[in-house]
Amino acid sequence: MKLLYTLLFIATYFSLSAQNKDSLFVKSIDDSEEIEASEGLKHEVDLFDVAKMIIKRDFLRKDTASIKPGKIYASAVPGFGYTLITGYAFTIGANAAFYLSKKKNANISSIVSFPTYTQYKQIIIPVLGNIWTKGNKFNIQFDWDYKKFPQNTYGLGGRSTLDDAYKIDFSSIRLFQTVFKSIAPDYYVGVGYNFDYFWNIREINPPTDKQTDFQKYGLPSAVTTSGLAFNLLHDLRRNSINPRKGSFANLTYRPNFTFLGSSMSYQTLQLDYRKYLHLNSKTKNTLAIWSYAFLTLTGNPPYLVLPHTGSDTYGNSGRGFIIGRFRGRNLLYAEAEYRFSLTRNGILGMVVFANAQSISENESNRFEVIQPAGGTGIRIKLNKYSKTNISIDYGFGAGGSQGIFVNLGEVF
Repeated sequence: MKLLYTLLFIATYFSLSAQNKDSLFVKSIDDSEEIEASEGLKHEVDLFDVAKMIIKRDFLRKDTASIKPGKIYASAVPGFGYTLITGYAFTIGANAAFYLSKKKNANISSIVSFPTYTQYKQIIIPVLGNIWTKGNKFNIQFDWDYKKFPQNTYGLGGRSTLDDAYKIDFSSIRLFQTVFKSIAPDYYVGVGYNFDYFWNIREINPPTDKQTDFQKYGLPSAVTTSGLAFNLLHDLRRNSINPRKGSFANLTYRPNFTFLGSSMSYQTLQLDYRKYLHLNSKTKNTLAIWSYAFLTLTGNPPYLVLPHTGSDTYGNSGRGFIIGRFRGRNLLYAEAEYRFSLTRNGILGMVVFANAQSISENESNRFEVIQPAGGTGIRIKLNKYSKTNISIDYGFGAGGSQGIFVNLGEVF
């Protein structure tokens, strides 16, 4: 079955400012490039400009080439669609961007949320933050999330098929937060605390002729993970919403301890590397490369927090497969995406992408199968100052998987 998704937008488009509610802009700096002047941006168009043309009313929109710390510039867009995993779904994507420093090399801060309610009574309320203090000395990242989320599971390893699917149900709260300290320009060390709590865990109509992987692995009605996070971070991106140049590297070691309240002790390691290549100075086209590894070092993490498709912070890995399609103790992932403009005024762009993932097998703990996927997508400029796009991608994967994937901002 094909996955269809229709995005309805421009029903809501607003700006918020701590000091001036008439402004809607965020100036961003791409590495060593000078900040774009307002005169240059006059040739670019975003959905705010389109709204002005449609209703034939001119809104006051103050544009300036200077960074103004303390102001908050937000964009929001509602969406309505249909996928196999959610049925009909309604979501509101919201993005707030701001600076806390006037310096030219200041990193842009952002907070993103996309609360969603679906036909199958699934509720998802995430709040994701990436805050940079003055002088980029501290970087505060948080990933808070509430879910009431019946979903399909397919078992463990990389050899499962779509026919292996059956539903599991659970509710969960996630509270991940880390504070990074600058130790050199664009280099940081971080310490954080991670907490997950799952309750009302149950299988819905599992196969009756065999024991499921979930039952074999361990099927408690509730489980808690609680542990520390130690990070090394290198970030050369000046705009994490839509990077055009630079790179990002993050290593995260997470030991979970029973004395901190975790249901079991285990240790994991995550490595995340991203590179952005601006191939032609005459265009804004970008080649983005992403590699990601999620490894279990010791112990047995709960089934629901095992490395899986979409287990990265933003749930974007594995476009072409639904979240949780593959699951196991270890995951390796790689993706490349080429981003280019379709119109001179910048309101429309396009991407093509390809990715591959491999999950370790439950019995051998070896990587035996590679699952490829690919696709293409449209970019619609929501805010030309923060360079925030609405991303609508169609992806297809091995074994007949396919779907529409929507994001506010770039996928990575």
